[in-house]
Amino acid sequence: MGSRTREASAGTPESSDARSASTLCTIGDAWRSTVTSTQSAATTDCASHPPARTPVERSRCARRPRSTWSTGRVTAGTAEDPTAPVVRALRAAGCVFAEDEAALLVAAATSGDAPDRLDALVARRVAGEPLEQILGWAQFAGLRVRVAPTVFVPRRRTELVVREAASRLSPGRVLVDLCCGTGAVGVAVVARVPGVELHAADVDPAAVACARRNVEPVGGHVHEGDLDAPLPADLRGRVDVITANAPYVPTDEVAFMPSEARDHEALVALDGGADGLDLHRRIAALASGWLRPGGHVVVETSERQAPGTAAAFVAHGLTASVVTDDDLDATVVVGTLL
Repeated sequence: MGSRTREASAGTPESSDARSASTLCTIGDAWRSTVTSTQSAATTDCASHPPARTPVERSRCARRPRSTWSTGRVTAGTAEDPTAPVVRALRAAGCVFAEDEAALLVAAATSGDAPDRLDALVARRVAGEPLEQILGWAQFAGLRVRVAPTVFVPRRRTELVVREAASRLSPGRVLVDLCCGTGAVGVAVVARVPGVELHAADVDPAAVACARRNVEPVGGHVHEGDLDAPLPADLRGRVDVITANAPYVPTDEVAFMPSEARDHEALVALDGGADGLDLHRRIAALASGWLRPGGHVVVETSERQAPGTAAAFVAHGLTASVVTDDDLDATVVVGTLL
């Protein structure tokens, strides 16, 4: 099934569901949790997900740690199958896609000179660290995006933000990506629409450092600060699209997120306030000061939170429409300044 768009009206926001928490826990990113599965999500590293498109997409959140790892157990792999001991270790730790992960870890280990490098990488994965942070990259929108420890790992569902933003841009237009994390959204948009002027911003210094490694090579600019605070003043009134994958997990639900997210990604990238919409309301309030007439805001949200996000846009003079994509299990709200 493809994407669907519907016009939104300013209604009373629905309460967020557990899926809003689980949106932030997998690159394959097709979690379909419900309120009733929230408690089980606290003890299980992933919920159901559809087939992903690459090994690294399939691997994330497909494990339930059940064992520890001792250094020195994988370096004695056989000449016939050097990944075999790694597969065994990952399977023992509950990795569903152990073969795919083992191949990626073995390949990463060959890039280093330390003889115990593979042991170290496997130990980190068995301990629950996200595969992408171990490898140093994530697959996103057909690109390999650099990631770093504690920085929010881009999820496949966020490709809907990329698609909606790119469809509203052309060369020479201006894109501002707030809460940019690794900078993946902006980089993916530029890959689709070369010549876009890209500005990305994040409040987390680690994210800013990571984003610069991704954004600056494509000619973009990265700014450190809270939402729009660090943006150059000369952008006011001439921004064509603002994108944001701002945190939208309600504060009380962060504790129920899979450990790969809650233990390895910065809280500032996860916690969206009491109802998960604090940042969405702030973005709605600031948007008109930066957008040109006819400009757009594209914000990722959850299906149940979408009415609340849309209501915030309408309250600040924007029209709002909700776009969903069943294949990505993704929802965005698109606001337009008339």
